[in-house]
Parts: sequence; C-alpha cells; structure tokens
Amino acid sequence: MIRLILAFTVAALAAACVSAPVREAVPMPWPERRAALQADDAFALNGRVAISAPGGSGVNATLRWQQEGDLSRVSLDGPLGIGGAQVELRGDHLELRTSRGEELQGDAARAELERRVGFALPLVALRYWVRGVPAPAEAAEEVVDETHQRLTRLVQDGWAIDYPAYLDGATIDLPRRLSARRGETRVQLVVDRWTP
Repeated sequence: MIRLILAFTVAALAAACVSAPVREAVPMPWPERRAALQADDAFALNGRVAISAPGGSGVNATLRWQQEGDLSRVSLDGPLGIGGAQVELRGDHLELRTSRGEELQGDAARAELERRVGFALPLVALRYWVRGVPAPAEAAEEVVDETHQRLTRLVQDGWAIDYPAYLDGATIDLPRRLSARRGETRVQLVVDRWTP
C-alpha cells in the first residue's frame, strides 16, 4: 500500500512539472494598433535627442515629453543655445521658455526655437511620430513589420522616419529608437523610458 501511495505521489509530482507549451502573443493588427496609438493622448517619455541641421549646426539634449490631451510639454536640457528650453504646444499655440528666463509665444517662439535647432520642427506631427504612428491629418507612406505589426519606416510631410528598435511593453510595444531625416536635417531619438 505504501509503495502504491509513493508511486502515485511521484507520478503526480512528475505531471505537475510538465509545463504547458508557451504560446507567443498575437500582436494587435496594424490598423487597430495605429488607431489606438493615434487616439492615445496621455503619455510621457524620457530620452535623449541629437539634431544635425544644414550649415553644421547640431544639438544634443536630454528630452522629457509629457502629453496631456492636446497639450504637449517638452523639456530639452543641455547645450541648446544656453542651457535648454521648455516648449508647450496646445493646438497651434506655442510657448517657449528658455533657461535664461525668456518667455516667448506664437511666431516669436517658433522663430527662436528654429534658430536654436536650425530648422522648423514639425511639432504637431512629432507627437505621433515618437509613438511610432503617422499623424492622422496627413497622407503617409507606411512600411510595416508584418510579424510584429508595427512600423519600420514612415514617410510623411517630407520626413522619412525609421524605427530600428522598440521597447517591449505589457500592452503595446513603443519605439526605443527613431531616426528622422528631411534633406540634410537629421534627428536621432533614443527613448529610455515610456510612461505609462
């Protein structure tokens, strides 16, 4: 009887050690993924950006981006002119605060930002591009990784954006690196952390 109980216990333990086959999660289809990310209006990221513009001007800075509805708050810290800048964009209204305490709005803010980085930033579209999707209001060419259902390349508004690396997320993968190019202008972004 003891041998029977012992044999049953060993068999039960062996059966418990057998694991179910691991199934890879099926990625969300690209049209659904694109729509979900375009509709997401609450996120934050921390990272680093390097900008190279015609005429040899260049910028390297740390980047903090916070999106709340239609309000984009972007902080650039580093040798951007002198020290850095904070940008707030709500719709078409732009505000710029410099590390020297200057506060500019509208066209004056756009002109100063362009002077500092060396070209006119596509501020409205950037909110979408950093998330790995096209801005919804403009036509775009998309190259999709069929296996992972995410962009590898996007062409929109004269910019070509490549997505060579993603951060794996609990619900949806987000870009880890992106490289944007328009003519001689190049922007490299590395995301260290996404929230949420």
